[in-house]
Amino acid sequence: MESYNCYRNDELFGFHRFVSPPLTLTRKNLYGQTFKSTSKQPISNLFTTLTVEFIEWFPYYQEIREQFGYSTERDQEAAKVLSYMTRRKALDLKVLRKKIHGKKVMVIGAGVNLEASISYIKKNRNCTKIVANGAVQAVLEHRIKPDIVVTDLDGNQLFLKKADKLGAVMVVHAHGDNIPVMNKIVPKLRHVIGSTQVMPLNNVYNFGGFTDGDRSVFLAEELGASQIILVGMDLGNEIGKYSKDTVRDIELKKAKMKVAKKLLAMLAGRTRSELFDTSIKPIRGFAYLEAASS
Repeated sequence: MESYNCYRNDELFGFHRFVSPPLTLTRKNLYGQTFKSTSKQPISNLFTTLTVEFIEWFPYYQEIREQFGYSTERDQEAAKVLSYMTRRKALDLKVLRKKIHGKKVMVIGAGVNLEASISYIKKNRNCTKIVANGAVQAVLEHRIKPDIVVTDLDGNQLFLKKADKLGAVMVVHAHGDNIPVMNKIVPKLRHVIGSTQVMPLNNVYNFGGFTDGDRSVFLAEELGASQIILVGMDLGNEIGKYSKDTVRDIELKKAKMKVAKKLLAMLAGRTRSELFDTSIKPIRGFAYLEAASS
């Protein structure tokens, strides 16, 4: 059984302490297998946003961590670093919510079909555009301004900085492997909000999600998008040229995309938003939308 000693933020900006009783979470994992979460890690400062409950996300994170060998401690340290770095300049979460709540949102990923979808993106300029990491380069090269960029900063830094200068809200994700690049880039950003996959902290939120692409969808759903349309979110076996400046491990990238796809299928089963996917093989739970004729 896992015990959580938590701080909860039910009203978004006011901390309320509670100590939960011992809790065993029984659910299906990413592969459809029923399991009981057995993590014994205590949580001492839980800062939740809106309806996202960290205790709901944590078992999924633990499964991902075990699969890929991540360190909870390093991820948490990265969140602390980002929280401190943004303590005087982080945007209010209300800024993001205003851009998303009740809106038609387009989540743009760096998949293989991104370039073929540029005309569709331009045609739907009135949608709120959440752009995942490397896809920023593609949209900016085609003179499309992103509203929000979700990134762990491993995309083309020149284009990430340019998006910030154009006024995009930069949702910077902290994890154990990107502290050096955060130290380099975050001080130069003017429109920043932090995210994490572990315990939320001041100015650093856990919206759910694993990769920049699926985290963008979790963000849109959590903040109340009426519709979410996936563009360039081709989570198959091919890697788009804008996915990263350099992909060092192709098989690892494919494994991450597989997990992202399973997380989005899980989200589709509980969402309040209408979900559409312009990929030829849409994610389970997402309705197919033909971009060429939409």
